Amino acid sequence: MSLPAEKASELKQLIHQQLNKMDVHGRIQEILAETIREELAPDQPQLSTEDLIKALKRRGIIDDVMKELNFVTDSVDQEFPTSPNQPYFADKQSTLFKKTNIDPTRRYLYLQVLGGKAFLEHLQEPEPLPGQVCSTFTLCLHFRNQRFRSKPVPCACEPDFHDGFLLEVHRESLGDGTRMADSTTMLSISDPVHIVLIKTDIFGETTLVASYFLEWRSVLGSENGMTSLTVELMGVGTESKVSVGILNIKLETYPPLSQLISQEVVNTQLALERQKTAERERLFLVYAKQWWREYLQIRPSHHSRLVKIFAQDENGINRPVCSYVRPLRAGRLLDTPRQAARFVNVLGYERAPVIGGGGKQEQWCTLLAFLCRNKGDCEDHANLLCSLLLGYGLEAFVCVGTKAKGVPHAWVMTCGTDGTITFWESLTGHRYIHKPVNPGESPPPEQSKPLYPYRTIGCVFNHQMFLGNCQPSDSVDVCIFDLNDESKWKPMSEEAIKSVCAPGATTSLPPFPPLCASVIDASVTSNEMELQLRLLVSEHRKDLGLTTVWEDHLSYLLSPALASYEFERTTSISAGNEEFQDAIRRAVPDGHTFKGFPIHFVYRNARRAFATCLRSPFCEEIICCRGDQVRLAVRVRVFTYPESACAVWIMFACKYRSVL
Repeated sequence: MSLPAEKASELKQLIHQQLNKMDVHGRIQEILAETIREELAPDQPQLSTEDLIKALKRRGIIDDVMKELNFVTDSVDQEFPTSPNQPYFADKQSTLFKKTNIDPTRRYLYLQVLGGKAFLEHLQEPEPLPGQVCSTFTLCLHFRNQRFRSKPVPCACEPDFHDGFLLEVHRESLGDGTRMADSTTMLSISDPVHIVLIKTDIFGETTLVASYFLEWRSVLGSENGMTSLTVELMGVGTESKVSVGILNIKLETYPPLSQLISQEVVNTQLALERQKTAERERLFLVYAKQWWREYLQIRPSHHSRLVKIFAQDENGINRPVCSYVRPLRAGRLLDTPRQAARFVNVLGYERAPVIGGGGKQEQWCTLLAFLCRNKGDCEDHANLLCSLLLGYGLEAFVCVGTKAKGVPHAWVMTCGTDGTITFWESLTGHRYIHKPVNPGESPPPEQSKPLYPYRTIGCVFNHQMFLGNCQPSDSVDVCIFDLNDESKWKPMSEEAIKSVCAPGATTSLPPFPPLCASVIDASVTSNEMELQLRLLVSEHRKDLGLTTVWEDHLSYLLSPALASYEFERTTSISAGNEEFQDAIRRAVPDGHTFKGFPIHFVYRNARRAFATCLRSPFCEEIICCRGDQVRLAVRVRVFTYPESACAVWIMFACKYRSVL
């Protein structure tokens, strides 16, 4: 398959430019003249083409050209293009050259991270020995619907980041993909490169270290379409004013721009955008203050309701809550809204860290930071679930209120076309149908009380609407969710929300990244965890003076039960339990007793899971089983979801001869 004529022409032009830059033609003329003088014998009328090529090879000209054009042939870690005629781009910073397919008719931004320094928290950290497990840093990038992840590097005062990322300027529907973006077009693209730094400790636990929005357009006004930047990363949450380290970054446009823009024009464009954003945000703040005054005038008790209009992100910046939600499609990674709820549920739950006392630290993470960290607070989960349900075409809202003991909480609500109100708990995946209680009636009997854990509700919002609850009581039980009734729900102006929360409305609004498929092999991970658990159980029993005999057949028979548990979590439908019970009855002889204990985790650390299992008296009884003809079994089943999130099911079992 040959290249189209216009692409072949573009490629020839690039090669021609590179040859001129190296002055290859002049060097070839010198070598040919020298060769003719030295090697042309009197009886030899002319040199053959083969002789001339040998002379060029001998003097290293051909090798120099091939290296400069990045045609590398001696790498052991090559990734060849899918088509033999398709060009590729090599990262010169890498020892083992990585190749990436490129389209010569598209414009790219080549971002290189050339190391870090001044990560002072790791100043005293010793350099890890070869093969030693240590804490690592990983950089995650998002630019115009493209996501990248660097190689993990050991945590150090000067971490050895050396990675290159080829960012396509026009991607899918984000531009005119049939035409290469020129400098003027690129200047109008305000999307930043979002860089998130994640730390992973030796136990696999992740920490969000920094979140930074890189303004890349300074490269448009630099000579040769290339510039170097020093980026200072600040901490997150309570440490958002504290520097955590510095990254050295090099930016390059590829192919080089034929027409450069003066740095003054670039600076003017950026200043105008900042001014426009600041004015829109100022006007929205003025409107929000007026709306809040009107809301308080309805009823003085409204002052104590959880009506959340603004929330701080990981960088300590106040943003309208509506900007944290946007319709998000999962492509083919998730098939149903309930599967989406299960995916959000298996992302880890962790409250934002706080130094000292004084209650909860507020931190609503941007979506990229939440996904890369793979865990977050209830608001992060609710925002993601609401975005996914909106993507599936449902009318979804994030609810802000309290649960038992007045603890602030966020969950998701969907409104059916038939008026059905469904609550979705993003931390568990459970769904509840809301049936309001008439406050004038006698209290309902104990068995008919609502199952959901929510007590009060202050407001609901999505990407287009924000409504404050102005009913006499903010109790969820008696709340009427007729959102069109302004006597019960005070709405904000949709135009005002759109002015600061619509995609592209302001330059301070982080674009939503796409979801990434899991990179975890479920079968391999399941086997590894199972082997580790067998070893841990055997060691534990040995310490108790007990022998351990494993029964592989019984272990295998536990698989259907684990699959059934996950299916029920995803669909709320129980299936397959009858076959499992029948198989166990056949596998356990008369006069023997069978015991099984299933448990669920959202992490893959076998030692940590085993320690948790031992804290359960039921599981401890199985693992430490004593008796006649004791046979043990364990089965692990890992179910993978996007973003490498995992639902891990473990089942321990034993059978033994009953002695009267």
